[in-house]
Amino acid sequence: MRARRDCQLPLTVNLGEHDHVDELREISRILDENSQTADVVHADLTRGLRGDRGREALTAEQVLRTAVLYQMHTFSFRELAFEVQFNQAYRNFCRLGFAQQPSKSALQRDINRIDPESWEKINRLLLGYAVSIGVEDGKAVRTDCTVMNSTIHHPTDSSLLWDCVRKITDLLDDASKIVLASYSNHRKVAKRRALAISNAKRMDKRRPLYADLLKTTKKTIGYAKRVVAALRMRKHPSAPHHADKISHFIELANKVVDQTERRVVHGEAVPAEEKIVSIFEEHTNIIRKGNRDTLYGHKLCLSAGRSNLITDLVVLDGNPNDSTLTVAMMKRHAELFGTCAEQAAFDAGFASIENLDALKAHGITDVMFHKRVGLDIADMVKSSWVYKKLRNFRAGIEGIISFLKRAFGVHRSRWKGLRSFKACAMSAVVSANLLTLARHALA
Repeated sequence: MRARRDCQLPLTVNLGEHDHVDELREISRILDENSQTADVVHADLTRGLRGDRGREALTAEQVLRTAVLYQMHTFSFRELAFEVQFNQAYRNFCRLGFAQQPSKSALQRDINRIDPESWEKINRLLLGYAVSIGVEDGKAVRTDCTVMNSTIHHPTDSSLLWDCVRKITDLLDDASKIVLASYSNHRKVAKRRALAISNAKRMDKRRPLYADLLKTTKKTIGYAKRVVAALRMRKHPSAPHHADKISHFIELANKVVDQTERRVVHGEAVPAEEKIVSIFEEHTNIIRKGNRDTLYGHKLCLSAGRSNLITDLVVLDGNPNDSTLTVAMMKRHAELFGTCAEQAAFDAGFASIENLDALKAHGITDVMFHKRVGLDIADMVKSSWVYKKLRNFRAGIEGIISFLKRAFGVHRSRWKGLRSFKACAMSAVVSANLLTLARHALA
């Protein structure tokens, strides 16, 4: 029987059966069984704030669940606000009340308040839960490194100089509202020179353009220094804040000018550790992957067990050699599980005789490096059969890294600042582990 139309809509919504809804139900159950996770988030949300004033905000549990959705689907905050307002499955998962309609700004503010250390605590709680239900035991571990890009454009000397001019000029526009500021706007000139440099085919055509762009940038820095001096003398509540902010970008602009003059004018090869690749995300490192790609972000070192759960993740500073991380990662693993692993598998970059001796002394029975680099199989593992099994086991972490990058946005941070960069990486790990635990339960 098929009616023409419904005259009365049902009072309740039946979500029906769907794989994704089943996963959300399992994740919800896991979070319920680990209620301490909400306590960790609550401490961040209430730090420095009074809890007896203002309108009622989202609970810590609701913020945690919306953050999991945000990472699981790589939503923008605008998309997240739409989904939690109009998608009944997501409203049920986030446990939003009938009248709760969180805005994108409220969701962004609350999710960004969660510290990276808190995400790491939550991940450790989930690992403890996985051990208690027999999903993970920590006896076998595989470790590898990858790179997560910062949210910056591709850096060139000309684009960085253009960034300096437009950012400092924007700050001078703001400062002119509280102090008499005399300066010229060189945004258009700097933009034209930067575009001309990018379109020039040869360096002899670029050098005079670079000279003009450097001259314009230095003029803008000079204006900014005079405005900072005026702000320091101005008795206005916001004057110190403006002065400090402009001074910060003056310092960054001077670094950009210095590295451009060294590279373009003097023909010097500037070392990567002395370069600045963004004035907005100055924490960004230059990561060279062999002779293949140059990436701009931070190196991540992560470990995973047989359950495909990501047991540990460290955001590194600079581009340290993988071989310097081997022992430290195994010590962290022993701290996480209360005992050292019995078997450990690594990529070739982690291999060295010293690392093998240190891991054996640490109590790890079988240690597999993907390439032996002068090491005998008998020194690493019990037999060739064990070596092949561990080599295949290690290959699985490549899939885990791909899973993180494709499904949870670990290929590029969408948040600004080093603290937020780390929080983005760790929240992706927590979301991935929750989904993995849910799929273990549904299997």
